Amino acid sequence: MTDHPANETRLVAASMPLGLFVFLVLYGGLTVIAGVLAFKQVQLWPTELAVESGIFAFLGLVVISSTIAQLYGEKLARRLVWWGFLPLAVSAALIFLVLSLPASPEMLEYRSADLDAFNTVLAQTPRIMAAGPAAYIVSLLLNVWIFSRLRGSGEANTLGLMARGAIASALSQAIDSVIFVTLAFYGQFDITPLLIGQVLAKVALSIVLVPFLITGGVALAKYLDKKTL
Repeated sequence: MTDHPANETRLVAASMPLGLFVFLVLYGGLTVIAGVLAFKQVQLWPTELAVESGIFAFLGLVVISSTIAQLYGEKLARRLVWWGFLPLAVSAALIFLVLSLPASPEMLEYRSADLDAFNTVLAQTPRIMAAGPAAYIVSLLLNVWIFSRLRGSGEANTLGLMARGAIASALSQAIDSVIFVTLAFYGQFDITPLLIGQVLAKVALSIVLVPFLITGGVALAKYLDKKTL
């Protein structure tokens, strides 16, 4: 007896565009690493502005969500943003589990410095990960919405694509900075320099870098879609 539902499921999976598959995988990885990278603040040369390093992964999320909205539709891009909570939740649960388990005697004796560094970073991560989802959902849904609204009813050319990407990213990432930095670091130190640095850095990168990344992302996805999964 033929298992028609199973066959249909396999056919649907096999028909997924390779570009979409690759970007979905990258998206899940970036949602997880962004929260870990955010623990470190870096200085933007040649200024004295400070930014949390999660900005680099988060801009990748902006590029991927915009690329998917451009090629596969706004609805799918919104679903991706919502389902991005899943790898966030799983990674947070695993971090909590690992921190709760005792370290091995060998590590306590020979690698205590590594253990202290591990605990220092990841023990701080829960607050960052609590702030991350709030900033994540607001900013990325806003990015997809603005990017799609600016498209209108027609297909944009390359310059139009770049302009839409820059505007949507700049506005959404400025909002992201305010939400994330306030929730993650308020009360620990003076967040004003970090907040200013975040907003300026994300707006600048959105204007200078994101348009080219989105154009490249769209081109890469179209190239991969010509391949077989």
